[in-house]
Amino acid sequence: MGSTLEHETIWQKFGIPRLKGNGKFVSASLIDSLGTGLIMAFTVVYFVRTTDVSLTAVGAAMTVARLLALPTSMVVGPLIDRFSARRTAAWGNLVSVPGYLGFLLAESVWQIVVVVFLVQVGHTTYWTSSSGLVVLASAEERRTTMFGFMNALRNTAMGVGGALAAFAFTLGENMALHAIVVGNACTYVLAATLLYLWKPVRHGDEAEVTDAAPDDRVAEAATGAAAESPATKAPAAKAGYATVLSDVSYVFLIGVNVTLVFGQMLIKVLLAIYIVEVLKLPAWTAGALIMVNAVQVSLTQTLVAKRSEGSRMTRSIMLAAVLNAAAFGLFAALYVAPDTVTYVGLFVAMIVFTLGEVIAFPAAETLSVSMAPDRIRGRYLATYQLSWTVPEIAAPALLTFLLARGETLPMLFLCALSLVALPLLLALERRARTTTSDTPTTSDTSTNSTTTRMGESV
Repeated sequence: MGSTLEHETIWQKFGIPRLKGNGKFVSASLIDSLGTGLIMAFTVVYFVRTTDVSLTAVGAAMTVARLLALPTSMVVGPLIDRFSARRTAAWGNLVSVPGYLGFLLAESVWQIVVVVFLVQVGHTTYWTSSSGLVVLASAEERRTTMFGFMNALRNTAMGVGGALAAFAFTLGENMALHAIVVGNACTYVLAATLLYLWKPVRHGDEAEVTDAAPDDRVAEAATGAAAESPATKAPAAKAGYATVLSDVSYVFLIGVNVTLVFGQMLIKVLLAIYIVEVLKLPAWTAGALIMVNAVQVSLTQTLVAKRSEGSRMTRSIMLAAVLNAAAFGLFAALYVAPDTVTYVGLFVAMIVFTLGEVIAFPAAETLSVSMAPDRIRGRYLATYQLSWTVPEIAAPALLTFLLARGETLPMLFLCALSLVALPLLLALERRARTTTSDTPTTSDTSTNSTTTRMGESV
């Protein structure tokens, strides 16, 4: 580890990891995020403008499709364990392709449900596998930096995709909508192809990792593409989701991530309506704040992840939780502030919130893969993915319900929920210190330990 640090380039000092051997992976992620940005803001618009289905019915159809796709991650987990994260992520991209092309043919509610379901299954498959891809692409002591880099890359690519889609509308709405859908399908084909062609290197000896023969796939690392070494090739005891749920430390981590993801729903669900309906400010204010968030993530994510690499991941998340709580508290306090103070306060709150975001998620993702045993890492990551999916489904209904009953209630709820992460993280640390076990998730957390998975992470 020391020699690696001695030979750091200027790019590594700013949190840009070494990408040798991972060009196809990075390109696939870039293309995937670009495609997501292209269509993300225009799905509802597409169906409203190209079909006779009402806005309400389109929204209902999309909700039904996402609910039907909810179990996807639990199906994907065993696939990752069986076939590797790389293959499974590529399959996820390919599943999205007929979904997007189906947009061109959808004319009724049930057809919208079908095509959105396919897209959601593809997206969930990819995102459930994505943490495993980072495990393949980076050495264990560099995962936090890689997670930070990939988050910044995706954020930037999605922003560019959204801008390209908006530009396409200047060429004519009908042509733009169809071009966005077809172009998006093409990006997912290209991303899947790159993932299939990517051959990760085995960190340590830098030997190229090749896919195991069919008879050896059960011996693959849960998120890797290489067969296990002879020393670890003995048949593993059967383990499934019951094993994951019995891992109390990992359940604590899932609970922590639920609080973080609910906080992220500020931008997707709450921010615009809070600014327009509660604070009575113009809609452009919300757009400006979202731009601040996107730019700040793009410019600071890699550096923050790099600086937190040697820190306890639990303490990094604690700091992020406190920052989130402070941001939400400030958003709520601005309800009674004068207009001038409100404008300044909104931008301060967004900067604080975004700082919490760039600290929290690379740390949480690092913990999620570090605490997962290799042989069933796919099942662990699938369960972890639910801590993203469930809040994303529940937040719109819950936050709007709270808003209808009190104009600052949603912000106060998110503030309190952010603080819930603190006792969960303290409990996680306590269990890591006091539990002696052969399982990776409960082993001692001595700093610099090479025999535990939590090691420097916690």
